[in-house]
Parts: sequence; structure tokens; C-alpha cells
Amino acid sequence: MTNPIVRVQGITKTFGDTVKALDDVTLEFEPGIIYGLLGPNGAGKTTLIRVLTTLLRPDAGSAVVAGVDVLADPKTARTKIGLAGQFAAVDDYLTGRENVEMVGRLYGLSIAESTRRATEVLERIGLSDAADRQVKTYSGGMQRRLDLAASLVGRPEVLFLDEPTTGIDPRSRIDVWKLITDLVDGGTTVLLTTQYLDEADQLADRIAVIDEGRLISEGTSDDMKDMLGGSVIELSVPEESQSETIEALRAIVGSEPLVHGVTREITVPAAEGPKTLTAVVRALDAASIIPQDIALHKPSLDDVFLTLTGHPAENPGADEQQPNGRRGRRRRRKS
Repeated sequence: MTNPIVRVQGITKTFGDTVKALDDVTLEFEPGIIYGLLGPNGAGKTTLIRVLTTLLRPDAGSAVVAGVDVLADPKTARTKIGLAGQFAAVDDYLTGRENVEMVGRLYGLSIAESTRRATEVLERIGLSDAADRQVKTYSGGMQRRLDLAASLVGRPEVLFLDEPTTGIDPRSRIDVWKLITDLVDGGTTVLLTTQYLDEADQLADRIAVIDEGRLISEGTSDDMKDMLGGSVIELSVPEESQSETIEALRAIVGSEPLVHGVTREITVPAAEGPKTLTAVVRALDAASIIPQDIALHKPSLDDVFLTLTGHPAENPGADEQQPNGRRGRRRRRKS
């Protein structure tokens, strides 16, 4: 690895006497990539973002961003970073241009430089035509793009995006995806937290999974899928047949089936692919269990997440379909 642009060593943060939001988290990644941070609500993702962006001091550990120790020199660190949180932090009664210029002034830019950079970033994210309208007339997707524009006015080396597409429509979501990839192609490094596993699969060059404040896995999307070793079988059965089905599957695959906490779908590894599927179907037939649905497929990030954490991702957009109608199609990075 080249010199990491973000390096976190042993970060720990406890709230009150019992809530350990971060538990000895260590990670690092190189410049020029999208680094995805996955985890359920309360896992510690936002707490880690707050530490890295100088908004929160940890109880222990160290963090360096773009060569600056964020704990020892937070003022300099803030000149290296940009942040867009889970909700658009814009003033509805100002115009889009005024919002971005105001953030530029907060970065310490002159009036002239703030104006120039605001025009530049508004054009870059496709809001030039709406720049002089009040933000209260913007759609949710436009407000999210404006929030990104404000985070870019300081020309950050590292951009932190905390669930940037939560609550926006699928079309706007794809627009934000394109903006993020364009930024990285232009040299910005992005740390992205998300609950949308398809989003991480589509965008992230590397992924870390955090749960209950601990980093439990790290690697590329393909690395993580390979951990499950081949294909998986996913099936649904009537509720009254769940226990008997799990017992039959346990005997076949030699491991504990995983049960989705919401849909109650059952997932088991299929080490021998179609042969394992055939064995499962025969076992269910012998037990007079008729599955409502059964499928053999390659592991997805959903399967990885379920295996690592023991529960599915709390995905607010799980019922949304990508415009291309496919799950988890990785984008091709420039070499």
C-alpha cells in the first residue's frame, strides 16, 4: 500500500459508563479510492466519522487524515477534509449559491474566492441553473447535491460522506453515485458510510464492516464474498415448518443455518453448488416440507453481512430496485 491517507489506530469511545460506541478500531486506506464503512444503526459508523472530522475526541487511540493528526492539530485537519452528514445541512431561506459561499467563508476564504469556488462547484454538480433559487424550492435530491457542493468548496483531500443517499428517491440516488465516482476520478478520496449494501457493492473499492463498535472484517467486496466459499442456498418455508427445516439443513450442510430477522428467509452455504441444492430439496421432500421459494446463487454482500453480524443490514431502501435491475454490479475503476 502507498502511504495511507487515513490511518486509525486503536480508537475507543465510550458514552456514559456502559455504551462503548467504538472499541479499539484500527484501519487504514490509500488515497484515491472510495472506502465503504458498513454497519447497522448504532454500530459506531457515525461516531468514527465524528472523530475523523474533529467533531469528537476519542477516549483512546490516534487518527491521521491527509498527513495531519486530527487530535493534535484539528484546525489544520479541517482544511484537509469535507463532510456531508446524513441530512442536508443547508439553509432553506438562502439560495444555493449563498449556502455554498457561506461555507466558503467559514473555511476562511475571501469573499471573491468564495464566490468563484461556489460558481465552480455548483456547475460541477449540475446546479448552476438553480443556483439563485431559494433552497426551499429544491427537491430532496437537489438539496443533497447542494450539501455535497458545500462540502467541496474547501477543495478537501478527503471527503467524508455519512449515509449520503438516505431518504432520497432512486433517480437522485444514482445521480449522487455518479457525483461521488466523478469526485474520486478527479483525485478526491472518499470515506462513505451506508446501510445500502448495493451502494457499497457498486461504489466502494474497499469495505470495512463495523458492528457494536468493533471492526469485524475488511477487504474488497469480492474478498468478502469469497469468505463464504462458493454459492449459497436461500429458501423460504411456512412459519410452522421453520424449526424442522433448520434441523434438516443443519444435518446436510454441517453448520447452523442463518435466518433473516425480518423476512425469515433461511440461508445456508452450498459448498457443492447444485449437488448441495439437490440434497436440500430431497431432504425437504422427505420431511414433507414444501418451500415457498428456493434459489441457489453466488454470495451477495447481504449474505456476507448476515454471516458476519448474525443479522441483516437495516436497509431503508431494501425494497427499491436499481435502475439497471441488478444487484451489486461493481463499477469499473480506471487503472
